[in-house]
Formats: sequence, C-alpha cells, structure tokens
Amino acid sequence: MPFNSNNSKITTTSIIIYSVIILAFSAIIYSCATDPEIINWYNPDEYAAGGATTLYEATSAAFSTPAPNLSASAFQKHMEGDVTFEATFVTAPAPNNAGLGPIFNDVSCVNCHTLDGRGDKPSVFRLSIPGTDLNGGPNPAPGFGGQLQDKAVFGTLAEGNVTITYIEEFYSYPDGTTYSLLRPIYTIDNTYMPLPPGTMLSVRAAPPVFGLGLLEAINSFDIIASADENDNNQDGISGKVNFVYDVVSGTNQVGRFGWKANQPHLDQQTAGAFSGDMGITTPLFPQESCSGQVQDDGLGDDPEVDAVFLDVTSFYTKTLAVPAPRNLDNPQVQKGKQLFFEIGCENCHRQKWTTGVLADIPEVSNQTIYPYTDMLLHDMGPDLADNRPDYLANGYEWKTRPLWGIGLTALANGHTRFLHDARARNLEEAILWHGGEAQKSADAFKNLSATERANLIKFLEAL
Repeated sequence: MPFNSNNSKITTTSIIIYSVIILAFSAIIYSCATDPEIINWYNPDEYAAGGATTLYEATSAAFSTPAPNLSASAFQKHMEGDVTFEATFVTAPAPNNAGLGPIFNDVSCVNCHTLDGRGDKPSVFRLSIPGTDLNGGPNPAPGFGGQLQDKAVFGTLAEGNVTITYIEEFYSYPDGTTYSLLRPIYTIDNTYMPLPPGTMLSVRAAPPVFGLGLLEAINSFDIIASADENDNNQDGISGKVNFVYDVVSGTNQVGRFGWKANQPHLDQQTAGAFSGDMGITTPLFPQESCSGQVQDDGLGDDPEVDAVFLDVTSFYTKTLAVPAPRNLDNPQVQKGKQLFFEIGCENCHRQKWTTGVLADIPEVSNQTIYPYTDMLLHDMGPDLADNRPDYLANGYEWKTRPLWGIGLTALANGHTRFLHDARARNLEEAILWHGGEAQKSADAFKNLSATERANLIKFLEAL
C-alpha cells in the first residue's frame, strides 16, 4: 500500500493524544499509590490471617476446611476428628456413639457449630449461685449444676427451658439516621424442680471453632504482658487475664476459650462441651453432668468416649484453616480500617500476634497471625452484662472475640447474628451494643458520617 501522509499525520496526532492520556492516568495511579493514607493502612501480609494455615478461598466451606499446611499424618488425624466432631450421639445401649444424656442440650458438636461457624441463636444456658466451687469457678446451682439441660432421654426429666423474647428499641444517630436494637429478655420455664434462690443465668450462642489451635499456641506470657488490669496507661482500657482451673495439671492457667475465657486449653474445652452439652463422659470429666441429681441414672459408667476420641476431636478444632481476608486494597476498606484504629477498636481487638510452640502441632507454631483479639477480659457495660461471675471474670466482663473470618458469616452460616447471645442482627448492631470500656469507641462510631460508618463495616466484612 502506498504511503499516505494524511493517515500518517492522523496516526501521529493520535499517538500524542494517547500518550498524554496515559501519562495523566499514570500520574493519578501514582498519586493514589503514594497517598500516605492508603499506604499506611494497606498491608498485603494481612491476607495471611492464619499464617501458613490460611485458606485463600471464600466459599461456604470457609470455616470447615483443614489447614493447608498439615502433614499427611496430621491431615489423617484431622479427618478422624472431623468424623467425631460430626458424630451424632444416641442413648445406650447402641453399637456406636452411645451414652447421650441422661440430660443434654444437643446430640452433636456440629449441630451448634454449623459448618464450624457461629450459631444464630443461644444454645447453652449457664447457671450458678453466688460463691465459687472448690477451684474458684462458678458455684453450681443445686439440683441443676452449671448448665441448664433442656432435653432428656426417655424416662428422665429435662431440667427446664429458656424462653427468649425481644423488645425492639429505636434510636437515631446524630446525623438523623435511625436504627433499632433487639433487647433480649430471658425467662427460665418448666423447671423439674424450683430453682435455688439467687440463681444466675448466662446465655451463650456457639462461637466459630476455626483458628483455635493458633490461639492456644500464643504464649501465656505474651497474653499476661498485654494485660493492663489497672489501666496504668490511662487509655480507659483495662483488659485482664482470666486464670482458670486446668483439670489436667491441677493448677490455675491462663484462660483462653469460651465467652469468658473460662477454659485453659482446647482439650478441656472439648471435654467440657461433651459433658455439659451432650452428657457424654470423658477421661477429663468422668462423672455425668447430672451426678448427684435425681436425673442421674446411677450407673457409674466408664468414660463414654475414650482418650483417643477426645484427642482427635480436640485436634480437629486446633487444625482448621483460617479464611483469608478479601479486598484489603479496596479504598473503602482501607478507610474503614483507618477508622477502626482511630476510634480505638484495636485497643481490644488486637490485630497481630506471633504464636509460640504448641506441642506436637508444628503447623500452628511460630506463625504470624491477624486474629483481632487481645485474648483478655473487658468490661462491656451494663447492656451486655450477664451479672454472673466466672473465675476472675465479673458479670460485666467478656473475652474479646476474634474478628478473623467474620465477614464470611453470611456465606458460611447463612446468617449475620453476633455477640455472646446472638442478639445483634448484623455487625452494625454488634458495635452499637458495645459499652463499658468500649463506650468511647461506640460513641465515636455513632458520630461518624453515614459514609464513614459504611466504610468501617466494609472493613469488618473484608476480614
């Protein structure tokens, strides 16, 4: 084709225009990339929320996938634990999984921890009377023990049940936007005998069980060092350690698990759930939960699950993957993260830890993790108070919940109910219920603009 000077001229002009556009666009990108507000709040390392145990898939199995770094033998043990975690217990005699009851709340672990995530309603009802037991823990209610069991095997009476009613309360943000909160009212009904005077009730929904091995691997001295029980730095935050009785060692240890950090390790947490929730005896808790009560069948059975069954079930909860955050480079997410820090949420929801060594589980040892919890007890104010002490935790105090994976709750569990009794219908309501040491942060959240509040929620949904 002959050379066409006119076409050449048009092409040259186009190239100049395109070059100008590209340069301008590049300048915009460079400006965004070097914006200190963006650079300071984006940390790509945080995608590895669970260190080498992190799962980089956002699916309905986000909470129930084995850690990807498990050895072949650890993976096999994890899968054995998966079977026991999902096992349905039945009344004896039976060839498999016998021993349910005589009184209980449910028949399997997974029935409360759906897909290893959080429950959408309360499933455990703690009871106690004033005073402490021999080891400094809650004082069991005579005739009921430490937990209200609302189900029983044939021929046995359930202890009672709890009726929950909600009062919807309406409020407004300073900018005029309205919102409402559901205040729960709990009533203990249909008890098989009268409740003792002064009986205290604490209502609990099932928390997620992934990432727990990493939390157990955090060095006790690091947790103790992060406490500030007397608020010596005068920031209004006075997190404290709950020291609780360890049935294995016979000593008091740092509490890590449960809504009030009343369990020292996952073996005891698991054995306690078998006992209290299902009436299944174990080597750690060989007596029935109704021992000494009229519902006790008096059989004095050997442990209904052996040490191996307990061990693999506990191991399962120690070796689940932690889901990775998503969209951390999104400008709205970064602005929300900045606000999260600026209004003081990170004072309790500590972003980062490095784990120590957990015996026989190298997969969770020496990992840099981003759980967003300080593992400490905090006064959450009168609205969230259960007014029931648990070891060193008073009736206003709760352990800071980890936030990792919280944005996948709807996908994995089909709901967005949060807090210890699932009263919050979404993350916004969960924030608004915060009081006590968190009151300043909650008030700061209320005073944000609607856009800023949305950005902070978007950050939480990215975790």
